[in-house]
Amino acid sequence: MKVSSILAVAVAPLSWACLLPEERDGSQIHRVVRRQSTGTPIGTGNRFSSGTVFRGLGTQASGSSLSTILNVAEVKAGFDILASTYGFGTFTAPYTTYNGASIYGGKVSSVGTCTNAFRVYFNAAIHARERGSSDGLLYFMADLLYANKNNVGLTYGSKSYTAAQVKTALSAGIIFVPLSNPDGVAVSTESHCCLPYDRGCWRKNRNPKSGTSGSSIGVDLNRNFDFLWDFRNLFASSVASSVASTSPSSETFHGTAAFSEPETQSIKWVMDSYPKIRWFVDLHSYAGDVLYSWGSDENQSRYSYMNFKNSSYNSVRGVLSDTPGSGSGYGEYTPAAELADNQAAATRIGSAMSTVAGRSYSVIPAADLYPTSGASDDYSYSRHFADSSKNLIHGYTIEFGFGNSAASCPFYPTVAQYNTNLREVGAAFMETLLAAVAIGLGDTVTC
Repeated sequence: MKVSSILAVAVAPLSWACLLPEERDGSQIHRVVRRQSTGTPIGTGNRFSSGTVFRGLGTQASGSSLSTILNVAEVKAGFDILASTYGFGTFTAPYTTYNGASIYGGKVSSVGTCTNAFRVYFNAAIHARERGSSDGLLYFMADLLYANKNNVGLTYGSKSYTAAQVKTALSAGIIFVPLSNPDGVAVSTESHCCLPYDRGCWRKNRNPKSGTSGSSIGVDLNRNFDFLWDFRNLFASSVASSVASTSPSSETFHGTAAFSEPETQSIKWVMDSYPKIRWFVDLHSYAGDVLYSWGSDENQSRYSYMNFKNSSYNSVRGVLSDTPGSGSGYGEYTPAAELADNQAAATRIGSAMSTVAGRSYSVIPAADLYPTSGASDDYSYSRHFADSSKNLIHGYTIEFGFGNSAASCPFYPTVAQYNTNLREVGAAFMETLLAAVAIGLGDTVTC
């Protein structure tokens, strides 16, 4: 058995990386435990309606805390305040969700404003129920911009950064999208105690094309990207049922085609529109992990022909108990230098998150949890293999937090967990930016 698989067996019962155990094993029976706790309350109204500038926890006193999660309107209002206060550029993707929402984002850089100036892309809230994802990204950007303007550093728990490091981080050029599944989040954050599963603990988007009621509505956006999307024909039959699903009622339903959804089309549009992006982070919860590519199978750097484009491996892809190059054994090809960079940045991120509050984050290849198809991180990293004219993007999934077993949905953190999560996410984003600058942003910015 591969070493990485052995490690995965040890951690899997505790961390399912966005999926509950009954969802991971392919069951469509959702175990809803009706508890009174729904975790940290969702904000009501609009706390930003006055237009007052706000900050995250990284620029406030160590004992500061936040008591409610941002609702959909507040995410947009807070984003607009930051754009107005700090004068960064914004964009709206040219696709509209089923419920008529748009995917918006910001672009922040200290080295220029042309499309080539932005090299790091942060994405949040692709899975609706993973509460605090939008908050983590928005509050981090508020911290970073405030710290830069006032020439101060950042402190997230036991992890601190200097004012000079803040400026280094901004030199990377940041694209950020705080709400990439607005329809799903809107439903998931409606005020409720114990709604049926078709609304409470909601993961997918709200597209009813393949099903019009209950859990059959929606697509798992993180199985909808064009990376080995047709898993039934591209993975070994023994693992295909856990890679994704063709059933609309499944939490991992991959949609009717790769990029069938406006939300995933929007993420692709960002990567196409800012072609020098070199680093991509998709923010999720909860597993306490930092994941780097690949998620389809074990990484290997010896056999370049052994890759996701080679159909001769379709019957064995995703089997983690084999050995690449031995018999029919398969591993996903990664050039040694790229693998070293993928691991180096992930290690820095995981170390920073672990330092914040003493909670231990694992750093592992995504496949060590379980093989997947159509995921955002693998899609971002696969682009330069599929088309040599495209830029290399190092792709990551950060799984913040460790779950709330007392809540009606374990993705809903307690207030204490929410605040710790915010600090760990802030350190993760900061470390990503510093690692990106240190390891490399690609060619020199020319605007």
